[in-house]
Amino acid sequence: MTLDVGDMAPDFEAASSNGRPVRLKDLRGKWVVLYFYPKDDTPGCTREACGFRDSFRRFEGVNATILGCSPDDQKAHDRFIAKYDLPFTLLSDADHAIATSYGVWKEKTMYGKKIMGIERSTFLINPEGRIHRIWRRVKVDGHMDEVLDEIRAAIG
Repeated sequence: MTLDVGDMAPDFEAASSNGRPVRLKDLRGKWVVLYFYPKDDTPGCTREACGFRDSFRRFEGVNATILGCSPDDQKAHDRFIAKYDLPFTLLSDADHAIATSYGVWKEKTMYGKKIMGIERSTFLINPEGRIHRIWRRVKVDGHMDEVLDEIRAAIG
């Protein structure tokens, strides 16, 4: 499935790090930063999570909710959150249903072998539930500022 800017963001319900299921439709009225990452507590994923953590108050200031999504289970998420004091919700997508619906569960090459995995991506979803911007193959450095700038430009 290929998603484009302007499409309705695929709805989902997922187990979350806060102990309650998260439903995308329940977040209407807010900007949603949905970022997909491969694995908790790995170097790139840690830098990304800590970048969102360090920018968290600025995202709150523009009425944005941050959701991180990976195939890790809730216990792994709980350890990751505790270790790095992450103030936002992490979603467990062990069956890859959310990643598949957003088109980020892809074949990748690692050490010469073909494997399936998450393509590091961010989806900015507007308060009406439509995809406002998509970043694929995200480079972590500077990404949080780019997402914030996009929200600020959209809200004027």
